Amino acid sequence: MPNSKIADDMANAIRSLSMDAVEKANSGHPGLPMGVADIATVLFSKVMKFDPTQPHWPDRDRFILSAGHGSMLLYSALYLLGYNDISIEDIKNFRQLGSKTAGHPEYGHAEGIETTTGPLGQGIANAVGFAIAEQKLAAEFGTELVDHRTWVIAGDGCLMEGISQEAISLAGHLKLNKLTVIWDDNNITIDGAVSNADSTDQIARFKAVGWNTIAVDGHDQDAVEAALIASKSSDKPTLIAAKTTIGYGAPKKAGSHAVHGSPLGAEELAGAKAKLGIDYPAFEIPATTLDAWRAAGTRSANEVGAWQGRLASADAAKRAEFDRRIKGDLPANWADAIGAYKDKLVADKPKVASRKASQMALEVINGLLPETLGGSADLTGSNLTNTTQTLPFTATDRTGRYMRYGIREHEMAAAMNGIALHGGLIPYGGTFLVFTDYARPAIRLSALMGQRVIYVMTHDSIGLGEDGPTHQPVEHVAALRAIPNLLVLRPADAVETLECWQIAVESKHRPAILALSRQNLPPLRLTAEKENLSAKGAYVIAGDAASDIVIFATGSEVAIAVSALEKLKAEGIAAKVVSVPSIELFAEASPEYRHQVIGNARAKVAIEAGIELSWTKLLGDNGRFIGMHGFGASGPAEKLYEHFGITADAVVEAVKAQL
Repeated sequence: MPNSKIADDMANAIRSLSMDAVEKANSGHPGLPMGVADIATVLFSKVMKFDPTQPHWPDRDRFILSAGHGSMLLYSALYLLGYNDISIEDIKNFRQLGSKTAGHPEYGHAEGIETTTGPLGQGIANAVGFAIAEQKLAAEFGTELVDHRTWVIAGDGCLMEGISQEAISLAGHLKLNKLTVIWDDNNITIDGAVSNADSTDQIARFKAVGWNTIAVDGHDQDAVEAALIASKSSDKPTLIAAKTTIGYGAPKKAGSHAVHGSPLGAEELAGAKAKLGIDYPAFEIPATTLDAWRAAGTRSANEVGAWQGRLASADAAKRAEFDRRIKGDLPANWADAIGAYKDKLVADKPKVASRKASQMALEVINGLLPETLGGSADLTGSNLTNTTQTLPFTATDRTGRYMRYGIREHEMAAAMNGIALHGGLIPYGGTFLVFTDYARPAIRLSALMGQRVIYVMTHDSIGLGEDGPTHQPVEHVAALRAIPNLLVLRPADAVETLECWQIAVESKHRPAILALSRQNLPPLRLTAEKENLSAKGAYVIAGDAASDIVIFATGSEVAIAVSALEKLKAEGIAAKVVSVPSIELFAEASPEYRHQVIGNARAKVAIEAGIELSWTKLLGDNGRFIGMHGFGASGPAEKLYEHFGITADAVVEAVKAQL
């Protein structure tokens, strides 16, 4: 059945703005917005629950454009619906420096952009996290406050990326039935037909991992609406396979890769507008069409009001806790409780691996913060990410606080991004540090979006021993430090581990990596300090603070550096050890503080069981590095340290060589 005129006009408004913006920028992807405009029109004007005047309403439906290259679809819709953040001038400035309308949707640039997408597959993987967060919070606060859905538009590329399998299999296993993925089934990628590279039966694939599936004509708005509504009744997540024509309306390029990632060109643009019946000037949507879109934007105003009434009438304690959680604030007793536990650690002086110290800290943190949602990529017994509070979150029990992510490191990281973006929860998840390679694209997006996601990465060096070089991270700490806005925290003992957890939890707009040891570490912080010394990035942990001989160290190597002090002292050399739990935080400290710590150093040595790359700035031209210069080996940890020369004797020789 043909669409109504107003329905066609509303869809064509998306097409018109998208074509014009890409043409003006001489850059972009017009094909997806043109092909998916009918789907977006139905979704935004008839099905989704949201209010442009209340863009942060906690119970809004979430929309994720996983196929982020089609960003003009989202920008056009936000403008048409009446989001104040996107004006027609923003549409005209598509892909220009400083514009809200970046090449791919970027979280924080404008209201209505729920996550940063562009790297294909990340959006659908984030969406699983959004859906998990909704179910978890609904179990805590009730469906009168939390009852919304997550909608995704994904393309062929999203479904080809390996992370999509991790995402959909986890979603199917957990029966996340409030998640709907709309597949833009247009059979085209940049290189041409999908069949050039892939022959997957996507519907069978989704069914195999426990999804409901529906196939529709993506240009039949009535059929699309029926499918979207039907997905709401499923007891499983739903895939809607919407058959579309990429570049719908373009007279010569529609249905081809030529319309995927390039402007139409003046002739094809004029032909497309003529074929679609778009007879108005560029960037000028007729009043009747714009009015229809703006009216669609007001559909949920009454629902917002009713929700606000339910929140206002909730028990005062429940209301206060809900508000605190959504704002991301920590409870009033947080700092005092952490301080009290630090005092206990100083008194007890535990000799434990920092992964065990992390679990000990988490026992306190999870008791204080009901919003933590932990997990591991099938390494719970190694990462020690579980505590007495963390019963599993399952398909039949949404009250749990622990995610069994399975061997899905990439999805774990991407899902945690979605959980953090949703609000109300603080996600943390664990695997071996070496396997950050599997998760790196999502870790990078955590940093780009400024999300409080905490990565518990254990087995952080050759100190893991016999598993050998495949599992021993050598370059990983340095590579992670290279990501802007990512905190890499490598604590030296139980006290520093607690302080690093405190830093991570208090960093609202920054993800953190906790690089933790497998092997036991001796207690080094032996006096109570109210201040979080690790938050300074680096500080003198042992030796003569006034010395001009500086030994930098992190994690398990701090103890080696401290043991070198006595050897140096025996030779009449006074030195100091500077523990550096975070190179990033030390770099951000004031020049005065950095000078206070380092002074006018006559000799500098850094010791870390990784590569040197992170240390060149601190060491300068003459400093010496003791660490790894190649891959590790299989053997007992203590033998490996000797074999690779990461010893107190090596520190002594490196110091003496500079004197």
